Amino acid sequence: QVQLVESGGGLVQPGGSLRLSCTGSGFMFSIFNMNWYRQIPGAQREFVATITSSGSTLYADFVKGRFTISRDNAKSTMYLQMNNLKPEDTAVYYCNRHFQRDYWGQGTQVTVSS
Repeated sequence: QVQLVESGGGLVQPGGSLRLSCTGSGFMFSIFNMNWYRQIPGAQREFVATITSSGSTLYADFVKGRFTISRDNAKSTMYLQMNNLKPEDTAVYYCNRHFQRDYWGQGTQVTVSS
């Protein structure tokens, strides 16, 4: 069945960069819009970015051009390139597919601290 697996999180200093990956399986990855969300403990899960099946993108305002979402359908993988990271970016980042129902990965922790 549908599975989403995130990777690439870690500890970085403010201003640093990180690249997250999400690999999907159990469905035809190429035809679905895919999304990144993030969640700070005790807070609601928050939208970060979307990439459609055709490659169109949509970003949350707080990204301010710092993040880039992309996908490689041959690898059934979506990426989130995060540059100029800020402490407020600290969160668990989740891969998501909305259509038909919500599917979520297990999340990958991103911590931005000096």
